[in-house]
Amino acid sequence: MKLGHLMLSAALIVFSGAASAGGAARIGVLTDLSGPYADLSGRGSVIATEMAVEDFRKLHPEFTVEVISADHQNKPDVGSSIARKWFDQDGVDAVVDVASSAVALAVSKIVQERDKVFLASGPASSDITGKACSPNTIQWTYDTYALSKGTGGALTRAGGDKWFFITADYAFGQAMERDTSRFVEAAGGKVLGRVRAPINTADFSSFLLQAQASGANVVGLANAGADTINSVKQAAEFGLTSQGTKLAGLLVFITDVHSLGAKVAQGLVVTEAFYWDLNDSTRAFSKRFAARAGGRMPSQVHAGAYSATLHYLKALAALGSKDGAAVVNKMKELPTSDEAFGAGVIRKDGRKLHDMHLFEVKKPSESSGEWDLYKQLAVIPADEAFRPLSESECPLAR
Repeated sequence: MKLGHLMLSAALIVFSGAASAGGAARIGVLTDLSGPYADLSGRGSVIATEMAVEDFRKLHPEFTVEVISADHQNKPDVGSSIARKWFDQDGVDAVVDVASSAVALAVSKIVQERDKVFLASGPASSDITGKACSPNTIQWTYDTYALSKGTGGALTRAGGDKWFFITADYAFGQAMERDTSRFVEAAGGKVLGRVRAPINTADFSSFLLQAQASGANVVGLANAGADTINSVKQAAEFGLTSQGTKLAGLLVFITDVHSLGAKVAQGLVVTEAFYWDLNDSTRAFSKRFAARAGGRMPSQVHAGAYSATLHYLKALAALGSKDGAAVVNKMKELPTSDEAFGAGVIRKDGRKLHDMHLFEVKKPSESSGEWDLYKQLAVIPADEAFRPLSESECPLAR
């Protein structure tokens, strides 16, 4: 493997505070810089992590913090190799993002072996704080349980009772389909069929024809990023939405909707942990982010990278140690608070809790600007949004 694959960007932000009086940390943003998740994570996650470091150092100028980044290419072997090199040779203390559940599950094991910290702001599989949980990992932004409960349950209760899934054929998609099916059936709906599509699929026509032929009134898109964008575009071309079939975007990001445009995406129902226009604090954070990101608003993954990094650094300062499991325990002990998510807590299984939001994409006539894309349908309180601790397969929960 070429070095360029391992370390695409180093020393992006280095602060030379009085380390002897404070501390030092090295944070690695392991993300998709070139593939289907690059818009929703990628460079934006690096920007958000840098913002967190800068905000932290306003209160702790005595700390030295460095941020580096690399592209995991959505391949578990590549992500694992980068993580090992970071920990064994490059002195990295914490890994942020990893917007691929398959890569995240592999990295989480290495993080635990090396007693480092994994701030999983990008991956969605609920197994990360379930059967695959770790004392060194915190899952920050969302998971398949919360996303499927929000979108799947709401659409089924509204009459979308016959589902067909187009599922990304790896850990995230399978977990999303599993969790959504549970809530669809609990609300009285039925799953009529499913197909599995490889990541980075360009042509969804055969899958959409199967969905159309099934008689389903909801097509659940258990995919993300460019795959979701292609699915929605091609569903519009096939006339599914004009014929009354509802598209359920089970992991949709504001960056996806922006790429699609309101004309194509209108009516799409989504669940997100963050939206730039929720309140004064989210608008302030997003304005700062956009100034660095060419006017682009942050996705929920970007917000998660900021929030998780800031809380990690606060715990590091409070503890005075970089031992991974000990820092994670301190993170669980301290309440969370930041511009992007407001107040929150972290459970003992590593699940960070905050409200989730059910949105519908606006019609073009309802939108006042390029990024004015969502209208809120419901707020799902934190204690209802995520899997109850009593149902967790995580040993830490017991």
